Amino acid sequence: MGAATPLASLNSAASQPGSAVQVPVRKNRSTVAEVQNHAFADAMKILFSSHPGYGHTHPLLPLALAARQAGHDVLYATGERFHPLLRGLGFCTVPAGMPIRDAFAAALAGTDGTNGQVPPEEWLEPAVRVLNEILPRRFAADLLPVLRAQRPDLVVYQAGNPGAGLAAHRAGIPAVCHANARAEAIDPADRWQRRGMQLLRAVAAENGVELPEGQYLLGDRYLDIYPDPLQETSFVDRPERMLLRPVPFNESGELPQIVLAGRKRPLVYLTLGTVLGTAAALRAAVDGLSALDAEVVVAAGPNISLADFPALPAHVHLKQWVPQAELLSLADLAVHHGGSATTLGAAGSGVPQLFLPIGFDGFLNAGAVAAAGAGRRLLPEGVQRWEDRRRCDVVSAAAVTEAAGGLLADPGARQAAKAIAEEIATMPSPADIAARLPEFC
Repeated sequence: MGAATPLASLNSAASQPGSAVQVPVRKNRSTVAEVQNHAFADAMKILFSSHPGYGHTHPLLPLALAARQAGHDVLYATGERFHPLLRGLGFCTVPAGMPIRDAFAAALAGTDGTNGQVPPEEWLEPAVRVLNEILPRRFAADLLPVLRAQRPDLVVYQAGNPGAGLAAHRAGIPAVCHANARAEAIDPADRWQRRGMQLLRAVAAENGVELPEGQYLLGDRYLDIYPDPLQETSFVDRPERMLLRPVPFNESGELPQIVLAGRKRPLVYLTLGTVLGTAAALRAAVDGLSALDAEVVVAAGPNISLADFPALPAHVHLKQWVPQAELLSLADLAVHHGGSATTLGAAGSGVPQLFLPIGFDGFLNAGAVAAAGAGRRLLPEGVQRWEDRRRCDVVSAAAVTEAAGGLLADPGARQAAKAIAEEIATMPSPADIAARLPEFC
């Protein structure tokens, strides 16, 4: 049995948007047709593809930018929501796929459930269908005619987007899988992995593709942005795996003034991401951190109104959006939901982490960082497993105060976080991997 699309790749869409180098936005508004007119004679044409979500698209951008810097023509296929950003970076864009929310609406049609108000076990079947049937089928259908018309030399697709890989296989174009989340152990006894592979194999067969047995996802080379200490142990020595340093991508933004000024107190960063966080959960975390002798910067994300927080202490600085990579490089503690971009951003900066996990990937990341000694995990009362967690559950303010204060005072956690950052620094950079992309063709 192979591996179905990991649930972690879905929940990583909850990663913080400011999540490295800050990349200036360019004014180029290239179209697909213009790609053929300005290609370097000796360059490859490479198509990158991801779902239209922050935690899906942002992880691929450092390599896409490095590939273009190396002289390759880069075309990017994703939902139109991210086209303004991609065109601003100078990429040619192709509309493909569908919003994940729309895919869930299709999977939940005829039911009264949502993935936010009921326990996860009640929406696992719809989630597995979204990842391994609905999204792959739509992406493969949208992308196959593009590949046949454009004939890129290579396709680089997000691990959570196997439909793009299937289209590449069907078109006979070499493909590389780019991680956006932590890998899962292949477990033949896992009911949902078996169900996911059954659905993905069916979509592959519709596209004339046969999936290999015993390999991860589609069996393509796998660019892994997770360092060994944080990766699933059974995945570390897989032959498909090639390390790629996780370089966070930053859109332009301003840091709060307190971050740039001379500080006499620790700096704590708080975010619950862009998808699953709620005002109630964020309020409890803010209240808990407010009790600390620390400066606290909070990124609310796009779905939580700043108006829900009318009166805050002077040492709590609430913003809709912050340039996360820059902020993490200055922080003493990151308190967050466990999305992959925030987890790896904090890890790369050597920052201890306090996890308030909501989605499946948050539990995986929290477990990995805690096992490495670089952080802790807090769960709402009565919750022991991911399967017990509901979006409306809240970790108490008192628990946040105690755990965050303990991590700020723990030199062992800081040392463990520093060791992980040193490990990440040794991984091949996007420029290193961009130089090797011709090997994959």
